[in-house]
Amino acid sequence: MRIHRLDLGHFVRSAAEAGTGHARVEPVLAYLVRHREGLLLFDTGIGEGDAEAEARYRPRRRGLKEALATQGVAPDDIDVVVNCHLHFDHCGGNPLLAGRPVLVQRTELATARAGGYTIDTLIDFPGARYEELDGETDVWPGVRVVPTPGHTAGHQSLVVSGADGTVVLAGQAYGFASQYASDEMARASGHAEVPVPAWLGRIASFTPRRVLFAHDRSVWEGDAPAPR
Repeated sequence: MRIHRLDLGHFVRSAAEAGTGHARVEPVLAYLVRHREGLLLFDTGIGEGDAEAEARYRPRRRGLKEALATQGVAPDDIDVVVNCHLHFDHCGGNPLLAGRPVLVQRTELATARAGGYTIDTLIDFPGARYEELDGETDVWPGVRVVPTPGHTAGHQSLVVSGADGTVVLAGQAYGFASQYASDEMARASGHAEVPVPAWLGRIASFTPRRVLFAHDRSVWEGDAPAPR
């Protein structure tokens, strides 16, 4: 089993949204999981079709086809899609993968379909095929979807466990690896005065050696050495 990071471009988050007093450029990252059962794609890039989003975020896209080609893969080769959530910068390539099952939490899909949440044409496009989940689900042996709500109520992460240990694809459960590191340290050391997400202990129970993110190229690394 192998995980490959795909660079699908970047966007500019405004100073007000970043909360730092200045604008910030953030990458948009997806992950290709090679498994004996097939190819899984976690997130699909930045969608198009909304003038307000273009003006607000000034995205610069790298096409999904181009990104997949760096790994010798075409869109038709993908077997399963998992979106951490359905904002336009995470599901933008979904229409290119019509007919493939898209695994999403039921509450996330309902919110997206209610409108005013994402780019509507990225949700119920021709050939869209959703598998609605209610909580944790095994996708394939060693590949498990785990709800990680916070950024959105239906946000989910992917836990990938193999011979080299466990890797968590956390999507936008945290914006930055440093934020995850801080909360995980608070949780592990028992600092009850520091609020952390209720699901953080569940992620820790998998003893991940690495946690990867959607908008940060930095990687959180655990203390436990990877098995040999």
